Amino acid sequence: MGRRRYRSQPGRVRPSRKRPRDTGRSAFVQVRMAALVEVGSHAVLDAELAGCRTGEVTLVGRLPRSCGPGQLVLADREFLGVPLWRAFTTTRADLLWRVPANRVLPVRKLLRDGSWPSRIHAGTDSAKRDPVEVRVLSYQLKDTGGGAAADDYRLVTSLLDARRHPARQLAALYHERWEIESVFAEIKTQQRGARVVLSSKTPDGVLQQIWAHLLVHHALRELMLRTAATRQLDPDRASFTETLRSARRSVTVTLGSFSP
Repeated sequence: MGRRRYRSQPGRVRPSRKRPRDTGRSAFVQVRMAALVEVGSHAVLDAELAGCRTGEVTLVGRLPRSCGPGQLVLADREFLGVPLWRAFTTTRADLLWRVPANRVLPVRKLLRDGSWPSRIHAGTDSAKRDPVEVRVLSYQLKDTGGGAAADDYRLVTSLLDARRHPARQLAALYHERWEIESVFAEIKTQQRGARVVLSSKTPDGVLQQIWAHLLVHHALRELMLRTAATRQLDPDRASFTETLRSARRSVTVTLGSFSP
């Protein structure tokens, strides 16, 4: 899961030498988006859009509708909380989320792989009577640039069986979460254009344009997945840029091949 902001250009205005007054209003329509993305295919499975005043946790709280058994949901440390955790686990999906640095997770028993069972509580559960059972993984990533520094990581997971789900494998898997940044880059930089802003001048129009971009991106990723399957290739080996260029040529060269 991840989030991004989009800006829309409301129109050109004549430059002024006067210092603008703080009216509490932005010159751009700002949109916050939370997305559920499949790591292997880069397909956006679901998304929630709202104004920038709507919190990210609120948006992510609407995404469990697209989760279910057999899925492993990865998320950054900003989203760890009992209500959101339970919203996702209720769907019978498994979770692997990063933990904030200041979160205290007592060691109840140290397991062979270095992980340990622990509990998390909601902020409203001051008596700690309604805990959530989790398993904690702690590890370091060394600086690949040749330096001596290392980043400390802690993850919590709903996969409590350390024999079936070793900590080393889960730590390696969590690294794939950053694939979502590539998805945002594909949509905002390659598909939309690096210096292209959304042209709509109304909030509804902005939302419509963003959904259009998401639908086009999903269609392109579906095409890439099918192409890779016919050639027995990993979808990561397919080029999004080349697929996008090919799709644009087919639309512009063959009239009527793409429905408006």
